Amino acid sequence: MNSPKELKRELRRSALERRDALDPCWRIEASLEMAEVAKTVIDIKPGGIVSGFWPMRSEVDVRPAMFALRENGARLCLPAILDKSTIVFRELVRGAALVDMGFGTAGPGEEAETLDPDIMLVPLAAFDARGHRIGYGAGFYDRAIARLTAAGHAPRLIGIAFDCQEVPEVPDEPHDVVIPEILTESGLRRFEPPL
Repeated sequence: MNSPKELKRELRRSALERRDALDPCWRIEASLEMAEVAKTVIDIKPGGIVSGFWPMRSEVDVRPAMFALRENGARLCLPAILDKSTIVFRELVRGAALVDMGFGTAGPGEEAETLDPDIMLVPLAAFDARGHRIGYGAGFYDRAIARLTAAGHAPRLIGIAFDCQEVPEVPDEPHDVVIPEILTESGLRRFEPPL
């Protein structure tokens, strides 16, 4: 029998193959539509902090959604990789230079203010109908969310994906963080917390 890690690896691989097969022009249109949905369904108080991510490979381009939320008064931040296990969130300011963060992504440099997000737009490779997600395997977001929660700051978590990334069931592991909401091209889905 395959271990949860092996099952996740296979689910990740197949979900990413489906995502990679999407027409690039369609992905752009879907990302823009998702931004319109985000602007209307994600409430943000003026000055509230939203973390997004700079897209890599065939990910949803979440930048239009981030900028739509900025129009609604949000301060934006992006993850910055500090080492092989830690990310923090640095403020994204208009006109500020971005630096290479590895993994094909970019983020604000060390001079940017470190922020604790109120809302986290979370990248993922795959998800199921319970809100369980598979990331890219490094655990950066699981650890960052656990650190924020332990410090008394529990951000609203919204996964960002295309519908084709849904899988029948993600194997449960103790360190996994359930994502209660996922935004896809079909809209914002909310998952009931386990009893």
